[in-house]
Amino acid sequence: MIVYTVGTFDLLHIGHLALLNRCKALGDTVAVGVASDEVVNRYKPNVPIVPLEHRMEMLLALECVDIVLPYHELEYVSGCREVNADIFVVGEDWGRKPHNLAIEDYLRSEGKQIIQVSYHPKTSSSKIKQTVVAQYKVDAAPFDVQISPSTRIIPQMPLCEVKIPVHPEVLHSVANTNMSEVLKIS
Repeated sequence: MIVYTVGTFDLLHIGHLALLNRCKALGDTVAVGVASDEVVNRYKPNVPIVPLEHRMEMLLALECVDIVLPYHELEYVSGCREVNADIFVVGEDWGRKPHNLAIEDYLRSEGKQIIQVSYHPKTSSSKIKQTVVAQYKVDAAPFDVQISPSTRIIPQMPLCEVKIPVHPEVLHSVANTNMSEVLKIS
């Protein structure tokens, strides 16, 4: 049996692992569709913090995952067809949106199953992000650092620039240093 599930899987956490382990318990092969940044931007307010390629690589490293493929449109029928899924697993936040109804119709017409599972309700990528941002604001307050919803914590390749503020006490001990220096991350 081939089990297929989909998600963003940004900031991989214990809830994701519970979902994927449940998928493995349902079948022999677990295939995971991972939302591209463009897809996520259509239904969530912020871009994923972790780039698509990194999210896919982390998922593939899990013992319970056999196949990982990206999806670039907000529809799940093509992914189910591509992996020849017998079971499509959805989380507890599954709604009645058009793309959800389309996959339900497809699965029903093909005699395949859709299974809704519960997972770690107190854990979500959004809650983790909110906690990190709140903590970052407290820790960074003396430095007057700004963080926006579109800030990526993990840089995309190739090279990007990050402005690093210099604390006034450090500045005092270093002659001819600007308040912000540019650090190249490769």
